[in-house]
Amino acid sequence: MAAAWRWQALLAAAAIPLAPASAQGLGVAAANQTGTASDGSASAAMIQTQTLQSQRPYRPDDTKYRSDEIRASGQRTSDEGNAEQSASETRNRTNARLAVPNEFETFASEVADKPIRRFGANLLVPSARDFTAPPNTTVPEDYKINAGDRLVIGLIGSAEADNLPVTVDTEGRIFIPRVGAVRVGGLRYGNLQSAISAQVSRVYRNFHLSVSIGQLHGITVYVTGFSTTPGSYTISSLSTLVNAVLAAGGPSAGGSFRSIQLRRNGRLISDFDLYDFLLKGDKSADAVLQNGDVIYIAPVGAQVAAIGSVNNEAIFEARPNDTLTTVLLYAGGVNTVGDTGRLLALDPLDLKAGWRQLTPTEANSQIASRALILRVLSDLGIARPLSSQNVLVTLGGEVVRPGRYFVPAGTPLSAAIAQAGGLTPNAYAFAAEFKREALRQQQRQSYDRVMQDVEFLLSATPLTSALSTSSELDRTSQLRTLIDRLGLQRPDGRLVLDVDPETTTLPDGLVLQNNDAVYIPARPVAVGVFGSVASPASFQFRTGSTVSDYVAQAGGVQKIGDRGHIFVIHANGSSVGSGHHKGGGKVLNQRILPGDLIYVPINPARGEFWRKLSALTSGLVGLAPLALLAK
Repeated sequence: MAAAWRWQALLAAAAIPLAPASAQGLGVAAANQTGTASDGSASAAMIQTQTLQSQRPYRPDDTKYRSDEIRASGQRTSDEGNAEQSASETRNRTNARLAVPNEFETFASEVADKPIRRFGANLLVPSARDFTAPPNTTVPEDYKINAGDRLVIGLIGSAEADNLPVTVDTEGRIFIPRVGAVRVGGLRYGNLQSAISAQVSRVYRNFHLSVSIGQLHGITVYVTGFSTTPGSYTISSLSTLVNAVLAAGGPSAGGSFRSIQLRRNGRLISDFDLYDFLLKGDKSADAVLQNGDVIYIAPVGAQVAAIGSVNNEAIFEARPNDTLTTVLLYAGGVNTVGDTGRLLALDPLDLKAGWRQLTPTEANSQIASRALILRVLSDLGIARPLSSQNVLVTLGGEVVRPGRYFVPAGTPLSAAIAQAGGLTPNAYAFAAEFKREALRQQQRQSYDRVMQDVEFLLSATPLTSALSTSSELDRTSQLRTLIDRLGLQRPDGRLVLDVDPETTTLPDGLVLQNNDAVYIPARPVAVGVFGSVASPASFQFRTGSTVSDYVAQAGGVQKIGDRGHIFVIHANGSSVGSGHHKGGGKVLNQRILPGDLIYVPINPARGEFWRKLSALTSGLVGLAPLALLAK
C-alpha cells in the first residue's frame, strides 16, 4: 500500500457522467453499491458504471432550466424542438395575461389619462429574462449535499486521481475505488472535503484531496395559488423562492406581491414580501428551496393608485395598517416639483365624495382603503401674484451700471434705475424701450387675430366680387404675398411709456414684473422719411423743423403718395396721423422730435389694388414694427 496506486483502468470506467435519470435508476445503483461497499473491490465500480451506462444521463446544465421553457406541468420532453415550441406557447400565454390590465388599472389609467400599471408588473415578469440560478453559480459553504449532485474528486500523493466524477446516490453515498462508499448526503459543502478525506485516510497516507461540485441536482417545487402559470417546476437546487416565483411568471392579476408563502412538509418556512426586495433590496426572507417545497401566492390585498407628481406612478398593494403616507413612500415619495403641502384623494366606491384634499397630517393618519386614488399636484406652471414675486429686470443702454438686477416684488422702474446708478447725461428717456413678456404674448394674440381677419377677407374677395378679372386676381395674388410677409413679423412686447420728450427721468409709478427688459438709447441725431417720397432716407435732426420740412428734403410726395394720410411714428413707439384732412392738416406743420419716422403711404385712389391694400393693412399699422415700415 506504500507504493502509489494509479487508477487508470478504474478512472476510464468512472469517467462516464454518473447521474441517474430517475428514482428507479438511482435505486438500482444504490443496490449495486450496497452489495460491494464492504469488500472495496474494483468490481463494484465496474458494476455501477455498467448499470449507469444503461441509463439516460441527467444533465441539468444542458437544459439550463430557463423559465420561459418550463411547462405548467413541470415536465420536459427529450425533443428540444418540441421544448422550444412549447416554451414559445407558454411565453405567449404569459404575455397575453400580463398585457391585459385589470379593472382597477383601467379605471386609474382613465383618471390619470395615461397607462397606470401595477407596481412590479414590468420589473419582475418580463418574458425574455431568465430568473433561474445559472449552472455556474458559486456554491455557498452551507449548501447541503443531496442525491443527484455530481462531485469531482482530485487526489495527489500516495493515491492519484485526476477529476474523478462521482454522483451522490439516493441513499446519500458516493463510491470511491479502493475506499468504498462514503456517506455525504446532508453534509454542508464546507464540511465535504474533510469528511471524504477522513474516509480516504483509512486506506492511504500522505495524500492531498480536493473536492468540488461539478453539477447540481435538480429539484421539483410546486407553485400554487394566484400565480400567472401555476404548476410544478424543475429548477436548480440553488434556486430560491424568488427564482421559482419569477420562473412561474410572478403573481397573477389577482395575486399578491406582499405575501408569498413557502411551505415545507406542512410547515410555513417563510412569508416573503416582494416589496422588500423591489423597494429595499432585502432578500433576507428569500429561502433556498428544497425538493418538494410548495410555494403559495396569496390573493392580492387592497390596491391604491398613486399618480401625479410622484417618482413612480403605479398601483401599489397596501398592507392592512398602511397609511396614505406609506403608499406615497412606495411610490418613491413626492417628486422634485410636487406640492408637499396637500394630497388629493378619490374613492371611486364612494360616488358622492369626489376628490378630497388632505393635509400631510391627515394623510399620515388615514388608513389606505381599497381602490383609492392618490394624486400629488405639481407646483410648476402656476402664475403667482405679483406681490409675492421677486423680480429679475434687465437694464441696458444709457445707464451707469447696465446689467441684470434682482429686486423685491413691487419695485418701481425708477427704483431699479436708481439701483443701477441712474441715467447717463446722454440718455434719451423719451425713446426708452420697455419690453414685457406678458405684453408680448397679448400683442401676439391680437396680431394673429388681425392676420386671420385679413386672410379671411382676402380669401373671400373672389366670391364677393362678380366683376373680378384676371388682372384683379393677379393683384390679389400679389397682395397675398404681401400678407404672408406681414405674417412673418412678430410683436416684441414693447410698452409705450408716458414720458415727456424733454424729461430726463423714467416714470416712477410703473411697477416691474419678472423678466422685464428696459433699454435706454442715446439721444438720436437723425429723422427718417420713407414711403412714397422721391428719396427715402434719414436726415440730420434740426431743432424746430416740421414734417413738411423733412418731406421736402426727401424730394416731396410722389404722384402715387397720399398726402392726406401722412403719419409720424415717434421714437417712444407712439404714432400721429393726419386722418382724412385734405393736404395733411396739422401733421405737416407738426414739429419733429429726434428719432422720429415720417411715413407717406400710397394713395388708394390710384387704383383698385391700392385701395384693397390700404383697407387690408390699416389694421396692422399700430402693430407693425418700425423695421417693416422702413423697408
